[in-house]
Amino acid sequence: MIFIRYENWKSYLKFFPLTSILLIANVVMFIVLSLNGGSTNSMTLLKFGALVNHELFAAEWWRYITSMFLHAGFSHLLFNSFALIVFAPPMERLLGSVRYGVLYLGGGILGNILAVAWYNSVGATTISVGASGAIYAIYGAFLYVALFQRTMMDETSRKTLYTLLVFGIIFSFAMTGINWMAHLGGLLGGFFIYGLLIRLWKPRSFKQ
Repeated sequence: MIFIRYENWKSYLKFFPLTSILLIANVVMFIVLSLNGGSTNSMTLLKFGALVNHELFAAEWWRYITSMFLHAGFSHLLFNSFALIVFAPPMERLLGSVRYGVLYLGGGILGNILAVAWYNSVGATTISVGASGAIYAIYGAFLYVALFQRTMMDETSRKTLYTLLVFGIIFSFAMTGINWMAHLGGLLGGFFIYGLLIRLWKPRSFKQ
């Protein structure tokens, strides 16, 4: 079962350095937001890099990246941090930190691009933050492994992944205030980015 964490914190930091950095960055930015107006304050979020599809911010492309490190409320940060801590590490071990970083950022950016395109198409304005799109990109990469590299993932992990995706998709559509297109875009982006990465660089094997 690859989604059970056996490591102590010292080993975790050693084996999953980029995941640890991403987690720390999210926590630090949450503290910064909390000290500068609050993490649920729209003006504070915009000031520190939230993604918004208003024409006044159209040229600020960096928001597609910075928004991934901001979270609106402690529960938002908690759920995404849990996903990073538990589910992301096997993918970092498989791809290595550099390729894993490409997957994480690339999938998150693609999810944000598709989300903005969706809201523009329906004429709605959105302010979007969170690492969910990037996390779903990791799920998308695992889905590729589960479907096309079956010998690299045990059956229990595969069933856990499928269950996680089913509930994740249901909640993405059922709950208000969730940017479901960022989730879906990240999932699809991660699936295809991983497929490209393994053709450019041979992945390792999962560490049980």
